[in-house]
Amino acid sequence: MSTIATREHQMFPVLDATQLETAKRFASGPARRFGPAEIVYEIGERDAPSWLVLEGSIDVVRRDGLSQEAPITSHGAGQFTGEVNQLAGRASIAAGRAGPDGCLALPFDAAHLRALMVGSADLGETVMRALILRRVGLIEEGGAGTILIGTPGSPDIVRLQGFLTRSGYPNMVLDAVSDAEGHALVERIGVLPDELPLVVCPNGTLLKKPSEAELAACLGMTPELDPKIVYDVAIVGAGPAGLAAAVYAASEGLSAIVLDERAIGGQAGASSRIENYLGFPTGISGQALAGRAFNQALKFGAEIAVPLKVLGLDCPNEQDADKPLGLDLSGDRQIRARAVIVASGARYRRPAIADLATFEGAGISYWASPIEAKLCAGEDVALVGGGNSAGQAVVFLAPQVRRLHLVVRRDLELTMSRYLIDRIAALPNVELHVGTEVVGLQGDRPGGLTGATFRQSDGTTSDCSLRHLFLFIGADPNADWLQGCADTDDKGFLVTGAGALPLETSVPGVFAIGDVRAGSTKRVAAAVGEGAAVVAQIHRAIALRSDGEKRTSNS
Repeated sequence: MSTIATREHQMFPVLDATQLETAKRFASGPARRFGPAEIVYEIGERDAPSWLVLEGSIDVVRRDGLSQEAPITSHGAGQFTGEVNQLAGRASIAAGRAGPDGCLALPFDAAHLRALMVGSADLGETVMRALILRRVGLIEEGGAGTILIGTPGSPDIVRLQGFLTRSGYPNMVLDAVSDAEGHALVERIGVLPDELPLVVCPNGTLLKKPSEAELAACLGMTPELDPKIVYDVAIVGAGPAGLAAAVYAASEGLSAIVLDERAIGGQAGASSRIENYLGFPTGISGQALAGRAFNQALKFGAEIAVPLKVLGLDCPNEQDADKPLGLDLSGDRQIRARAVIVASGARYRRPAIADLATFEGAGISYWASPIEAKLCAGEDVALVGGGNSAGQAVVFLAPQVRRLHLVVRRDLELTMSRYLIDRIAALPNVELHVGTEVVGLQGDRPGGLTGATFRQSDGTTSDCSLRHLFLFIGADPNADWLQGCADTDDKGFLVTGAGALPLETSVPGVFAIGDVRAGSTKRVAAAVGEGAAVVAQIHRAIALRSDGEKRTSNS
C-alpha cells in the first residue's frame, strides 16, 4: 500500500489551537488572502514558502506524466503546504491553488520554517515528519517528478535515473519507442536518436541528453552561491562523514556548506543494506541513512550544493594564515570559508582490464541499487570483491538473479564480516570463485556486455556468459584536487594529526575525515564519529587563532 494510504494522518496533520498559536510566532510575513482558484505557488517555483492555512483551503496538485495533473490533497484550516524542498528553498515539485472559497494563509520561508522546527521540538517533529513523508509519497507516484524518455536500461537513462534516485527526487522512465505519450513527444519536437534521453523537468522544461549538473539546474537543486559570503566551514563531500559534520556544525550555530560532485551518500549511499550500524538492528539502506542525514542537516540550516565539483584549494602560505580559505568550483565559481573539512571519501577502483571503460554503464557497475537489480533480474551476473560492501551487494542481488558468480582473490574469512559470509553460504544460487580474477570482457558498446574471462590462480582461464558485472574491489582516495598542497601518505590518503589537532592536515584550517584520511577505519560509524569530532576541533582551532591574534595585538 502507498504511504498516503497508510500514513495520511502523519502526512497531512491538522494543528490544534495551541500548535497554531506556536506556529504563528515563526511566520515570515503577514497572512495573505488568495481568491478562489488563485495560484499560491507553481511547480518549479524556487523559494516557494510553506503556507499555513488559517481559513478556506489550498488544493495541491502534482504532475501526472507528461501533460496531465493529479490531485494530491486539499489543505484546510490548521494544515500547511510543502515538502522537503521547502526546507532548503529549492524548486517546488507540486503546485498549490486556493480552493473554491479562496484562503487566508501565513507564509513560512525556508529560514523561518527551520526556526520553527528548532524552536518548538514537538511541533517541529510533526512538521518534519510530514515533509519527509510527502516526499516519499511523491517518489512512490513517480510521474510527479522528472520524466526520462529514451531506451530503458541504456547507459544515459541509468545514469540520470541513478542521480535522481540517490538525490531523493521522484522520476519515471518512458520508452521512446513503445510508450505512446513518450514517442509522440519525441516525434513532435524532432529529437534525434543521439539526443536521447529527453528529460522533462517538473516545470515543463525540456532537456536533451543532459549532464547531472544541467539536470540539477533545471530542478532548482543547486543553490545560487554568493562569492562575498565567508562560511564558517565548507565541507567537501556529502557522504556519512560530511553529512555528520554538517549536522553538528550547523546545530552549533556555524554557517556550513556541503559540496559534492555527484549525490548525497557517497559510497555508503550505494549500499543496499547496512546491518552493523548502531541503532538499526534490522539494518538500513545507505540511501535511507543518507536521506535522513541530509534532512537533518537542512533542518539546522546547512546549505547543500549538489552536484558541484571542487576543483582545488587556493593553497595558503604563511602570510595568508588569517585569511579565509578559497575553494575553486566547477562553472568558474569560488567560495570562501574559515575552515575546510575534506570528506571527499574515495573513488571506485577500476581494475586493469582491457576495454573496461567501453562497458561502464553498459553492463559494468560499481554499485548495486534497485535500478541495477531490476536490469539484471533473472539473468546470470558476476560480482568481484570480498569486502563488506561486496557482501551486502551479493545478499541484495542474489534473490533477484538466476545465478551470481562471486569472484575473489582470497578466502572471504580474511576480508568479510562473519554474518555476511554465513548469509552468502546459505544462498543456493551463489557460486564462489576463490583465487580468481576477471581478465577479459566480451561484447560491444551498442549491445552491451555479453561475457567475461576468469583466470584462476593456476593460470587457467574460462569464459562465463553474463550481461552484468559488478566491481567492488575497493577504492582510491579522492584527494587529487589537494595535490601539492596537503601532505599525503604513499597511497594518496591525507595525513592528519601532525599538529595540536588530530584531524587537521598539514594545511592550517583544513581538516580531513572519513575514508579520505590516512589511517581511518573504513566503516560508516567511524566516519560519522569523525564528522562529529572534527567540529569540536574546529572550535578549538578558532579559539587558538583568536588567542594568537590577541597576543600579537598586545605585543
